[in-house]
Amino acid sequence: MTEPELRALLCELAASLFARGFSVGSAGNISARLPDGFLMTPTNSCLGRLDPARLSRLGADFAHLSGDRPSKEVFMHRAFYQARGPACGAVVHLHSTHATAIACLADAGPQSPIPPLTPYFVMRAGRTVPLVPYYRPGDAAMEPAIAEAARGAKAVLLANHGPVVCGASLADAVYAAEELEEAARLALLLRGVPTRTLTPAQIDDLLQTFG
Repeated sequence: MTEPELRALLCELAASLFARGFSVGSAGNISARLPDGFLMTPTNSCLGRLDPARLSRLGADFAHLSGDRPSKEVFMHRAFYQARGPACGAVVHLHSTHATAIACLADAGPQSPIPPLTPYFVMRAGRTVPLVPYYRPGDAAMEPAIAEAARGAKAVLLANHGPVVCGASLADAVYAAEELEEAARLALLLRGVPTRTLTPAQIDDLLQTFG
């Protein structure tokens, strides 16, 4: 995919997320890997009204090269790219309602607050989605905590904040963020009700089959 094509796709997918309520106002940010750097949504921008020509262009060292100033949460994306390596082609951070709700629960476990209810959640988001402790939005001190969690996970929940998800491509990362939100919604709908989660053997089978 050429850079102009990637710019257009990023804006198209961001607008779709916004239109369906996955982000509101200027919440959330998205980035995608280029051969020599990264594209990122600008600071204080609305995912529903992005201009491909004004996306932030970052170098391989995440320094701002051109376009509007990048999101103040660039370190959040950097943590995933550096922890996951070349397998990480894009990062999506949203404030989607149900995933954020789970990140606010007092009894949300730090290792896997969203149970493995469906195969699609496991296939898209992975075996677990750990909960990263609360940090003030924009606080770069959260970068090491995100990086540590991301070494063993393709997605994390930021306590009282929202999800951060990576994928091999921009489309993969968006699909994973969507699936994570649906899994969180299911988990809340079934809260307090006896449920049948996937077994460790079933999860292993899914990961071995679909990667």
